[in-house]
Amino acid sequence: MLPEYTFKELEKNIQSEWAEKKAFEASEGSPKEKFYALCMFPYPSGKLHMGHVRNYAIGDVISRFKRLRGFNVMQPMGWDAFGLPAENAAIKNNTAPDKWTYANISEMRNQLKQLGLAVDWSREIATCDSSYYKWEQWLFIQLFKKGLVYKKTSMVNWDPVDKTVLANEQVIDGRGWRSGEIVERKEIPQYFMKITDYAEDLLEGLDELNEWPEQVKTMQRNWIGKSVGCEVDFTLSDATGVIRVYTTRPDTLMGATYLAIAPEHKISSDLAKINTDINDFIAECKKIGVAEADIATAEKKGIFSGIYVTHPLTGKNIPVWIANYVLISYGEGAVMAVPYHDVRDFEFATKYNLPMIEVIASEASNDNEAFVGDGILINSDEFNGLSSIEAKEVIATKLESTKQGRKKIQYRLRDWGISRQRFWGCPIPMIKCEKCGDIPESEQNLPIKLPSEISIDASGSPLKKLETFLNCVCPLCGSQATRETDTLDTFFESSWYFARYASFDQDKQMLDKRANYWLPVDYYIGGIEHAILHLLYARFFNRLLYDLKLINTKEPFKKLLTQGMVLKDGAKMSKSKGNTVDPQDLIDKYGADTARLFIMFAAPAEQSLEWSDEGIEGSHRFLKRLWKLVYEFIDHKEEQETSNVIEINQELKYKLNATIEKVTDDLERRTSFNTAISSIMELMNMLTKTTQNNTVGPLLRKEVLNKALILLSPFVPHISKFLWEKINLNDSFEDQSWPSVDSKALIKDEVTIVIQVNGKLKANMIISVEMSEEAIKEAVVNLESVAKLVDQKKIKKIIYVKNRLVNIVI
Repeated sequence: MLPEYTFKELEKNIQSEWAEKKAFEASEGSPKEKFYALCMFPYPSGKLHMGHVRNYAIGDVISRFKRLRGFNVMQPMGWDAFGLPAENAAIKNNTAPDKWTYANISEMRNQLKQLGLAVDWSREIATCDSSYYKWEQWLFIQLFKKGLVYKKTSMVNWDPVDKTVLANEQVIDGRGWRSGEIVERKEIPQYFMKITDYAEDLLEGLDELNEWPEQVKTMQRNWIGKSVGCEVDFTLSDATGVIRVYTTRPDTLMGATYLAIAPEHKISSDLAKINTDINDFIAECKKIGVAEADIATAEKKGIFSGIYVTHPLTGKNIPVWIANYVLISYGEGAVMAVPYHDVRDFEFATKYNLPMIEVIASEASNDNEAFVGDGILINSDEFNGLSSIEAKEVIATKLESTKQGRKKIQYRLRDWGISRQRFWGCPIPMIKCEKCGDIPESEQNLPIKLPSEISIDASGSPLKKLETFLNCVCPLCGSQATRETDTLDTFFESSWYFARYASFDQDKQMLDKRANYWLPVDYYIGGIEHAILHLLYARFFNRLLYDLKLINTKEPFKKLLTQGMVLKDGAKMSKSKGNTVDPQDLIDKYGADTARLFIMFAAPAEQSLEWSDEGIEGSHRFLKRLWKLVYEFIDHKEEQETSNVIEINQELKYKLNATIEKVTDDLERRTSFNTAISSIMELMNMLTKTTQNNTVGPLLRKEVLNKALILLSPFVPHISKFLWEKINLNDSFEDQSWPSVDSKALIKDEVTIVIQVNGKLKANMIISVEMSEEAIKEAVVNLESVAKLVDQKKIKKIIYVKNRLVNIVI
């Protein structure tokens, strides 16, 4: 063993050993209890960033800890490989998306391996591989047959540059998240998944996720958005039909002074054909995205439709306005406007000088703003004097009795549009036949493969022009037909990948019985930015797989950790800000263990981590001190064995076992990685001092080093393994287990207590743990330094906290 810390060759050699021995390949045949640790898989951008390092270091610490604790651990890795970034990069670099993607996968795989992750690489998957997406095509067909996938024409966010549909979350300030261009509203046919059928189940399931952050569960509850309300029918004044609205506030119905309908409402579209002003207004509205946030923040604008409806309770005619703040996706695209008791209606009515009626009395109400709270009904005829809560029930019941309304539960959650008009995605397994209509491909013809090595440009998907892909035979009638050229939203792939790891090499079915062995994932790690869509879709897919009897569990992830971002100079690391740190440079200069130690020590996992060059240097210095401690122990081994220092250092023995206890709790229960590392560092500092003072015997010194290296190994696996095996020449580190606590060592004969007078620290005193409380109090009062302070003053009381402090109140 060299006296200097030689991390480069050390890490390379140990990684080669792990690979050769297939040290981390998981098996379902183990008698040990299973533990499935999983990090959200990366998009293969070509290079790791520090967010990747943090994410996968956390997952690896958990995996290695559980392995040492005696579990049968699986930690797999894969690639979320489809999507717009690869396609746009291919266009920019004049190459094919698959070539670009697989080259990036190769690069990033090598980088991840350099981090020393305890990953089962035999289970590696890439979502762009047909052996993977074949089974989501199969799943699509099963769901289509069950009616859980359907096609309809829908208003979408359309990016005119990327030429694709954008999810609401991909529209930022009215612009596409990648192109930066103003998003348009556009009606196109696309496929949807009926996630709304599972809204209540998804909502109720959150109550059982006891090891998920409350913040994430709250975000999902709000996204699902369950509301209890009432549908109300307003009859058109010419009696040709009704406009149906949904409201959660039927108690305010008597204050409705107009109806507002969405620009996409059928009535709006019909009127636009005969009214130029309405047509122009609707065209203007299309420049606003369909995201709720964009519509909510846009200036409220409207136009009178020229038609009226009859109020169901008063019988009065009220006008119908077309308004840009009404969502076609909410209810049936119409709202009853109660300006005095709704902020948006108030703003709109004020702008267009529309009437307002106050129907909820409150001391907090005024004429300058809407009052949206509950209160007592006024100006509401027979309902006057009722509380808001009472009125909701009474008015809803009356509407039901007159067949002008009905109670209804509604959800904010909308069905998931899964069609994307791009090339680099999983082909949707549907066929368009002039005789049979839209029908699924025959299962025996799966997978429908995406053509390989296709160079693309910015003019849209080449699938629409590629006859070898486009032309096919109808599986029902045998006529010539064409394939669907839309591809699936990439969230489709990431919504079930966790299950495929368990059946990674299964080519006869989507999942096999191994999925039931491993699922649910015991520990899932990823960014808070995925709290809603990815996690909600994964929970939805898990239920679909459960209902198809492919798996036995309804929830995919038992425990969830959402790690914070890596910041530099107070901002998220990004190329555009020029504040990135290349993990490869870090590994080359300091080694993977230093990078891992810093990233786990610098901040609690759930919080943002501020980058620090000094912190990296500090982590590297600690590993060099650790190396030196072991080197000196080995170098002076014979000398130590003849040393006269044979007594057990009780303080060090206590510290060792207290550290084992704390680190175990930090990793098992508290998920507090930084405090675990800090405890081990304190133990190493004490060992250094006792070694320098020659107050520790060789056996205890060896025990502390051995156990400390095991405690450190989840964080810094390379140096821990190397040094442990240098101390124990004939043993393998991989055969070791997590150290247990010697409870006897945690029992102290003596402890140091704090002495206070009126709550202020005045002295310390060593006492025997055998002393009674009365004897301790008497000893403290007679202590010379305390007696001087008390002098002849009257002692009101003496407070004793066992083995910690005595406080004399005078």
